[in-house]
Amino acid sequence: MSKADELRRKAKQRRFFIQAALVGLSGFAVAGAFMTARTNLEAQGLTSGFGFLERSTGWDYSFSLVEKSIMDPYAQTLFVGFLNTLFVGFIAIFLTTLFGFIIGTARDASNIAVKSAATVYVQVFRNIPLILQLVFLYAVLINLPGPRQAMSMADTFFLSNRGLMMPGLSVTPGVAVALLLASIVLGVVLIWNKQPLLRGLLIWMGGSILLSLIVAAIMRPEGEALVSIPSLQGLRFRGGITVPIELFGMIVAITLYGSAYIAEVVRGGLAQVPRGLTEAGQALGLSTGQIWSRIKMPMALRSIIPPLGNQWIFMMKATTIGVAIGFSDLFYIVSISITQSGQTLELIAILAGAFLLVNGGLAVFTNWLNARMELKAH
Repeated sequence: MSKADELRRKAKQRRFFIQAALVGLSGFAVAGAFMTARTNLEAQGLTSGFGFLERSTGWDYSFSLVEKSIMDPYAQTLFVGFLNTLFVGFIAIFLTTLFGFIIGTARDASNIAVKSAATVYVQVFRNIPLILQLVFLYAVLINLPGPRQAMSMADTFFLSNRGLMMPGLSVTPGVAVALLLASIVLGVVLIWNKQPLLRGLLIWMGGSILLSLIVAAIMRPEGEALVSIPSLQGLRFRGGITVPIELFGMIVAITLYGSAYIAEVVRGGLAQVPRGLTEAGQALGLSTGQIWSRIKMPMALRSIIPPLGNQWIFMMKATTIGVAIGFSDLFYIVSISITQSGQTLELIAILAGAFLLVNGGLAVFTNWLNARMELKAH
């Protein structure tokens, strides 16, 4: 073995021992902190462990996608909070992405009025803290008129201090969640097959709507219409879908805030597309819409996807602001559970593990999507 090889071998061994020592010290610190916390809890008469998950909570909360009761154990209540977080997070991700692409495209437009309006939107909503937007919006919403004086749109959509009432398929919440998951799977399949942007969107929208109508026609309760329309009966609306005021406020606030950031990501991606490609499309006689969908956006997506994934992760974490207005997401449920049970360390570990799982999944999906969008050398 040469002297250079010997030096490289020793350097490699030295790096290995340093890394092993750091891992060992980290593990020792974590174990010490855990033992100290356990000793302190026992000194205060508090038990540790996850046995409390089988106990009944004895308290209620506002929103749930499944049946709930005050007698539910902590495990089921935390699961409901996790479902609520996923529900709000994925709706916010979809809406912020949709409006972000629209506003980002407007920021790249040649029309001065359109570009200026999009710029003002971005500067306003990006520079005001999200929680301030949510609290202000919630204060406005809870002071809206009651159901009898609700604001109406075509006698099908109603907005009052009770929430947003709108038409919906006559299916149970569980079936609605299953349809939402099926729509997400369809979108992933279309991305896997590398469908062109506009064609993929049309196929996704058409397929999702058709699947929803078929399932609703099969599984709707006997005697009910395919689509339920809300109608005022007494002091409340019946039929349709009721979006509670807390849920509506969260979705609107996160969408307004997040779409401003995504719009900047999209604008930056479009600005990186070489001008020569656009001019080539114009020389071929392509319209503005065709240049956007067939040249600019497909090329821009390769630089948009990585920062877009970061925004998706942020949107999921932003759901924790619901605690400010009493929305029963996972963070809110964990906060109440800590107060009621005293199992602080266990509940914080559950909260951290849940967000690590979801955001880790989003990161993996973003990396996969970015790999699918890369240009392959042949």
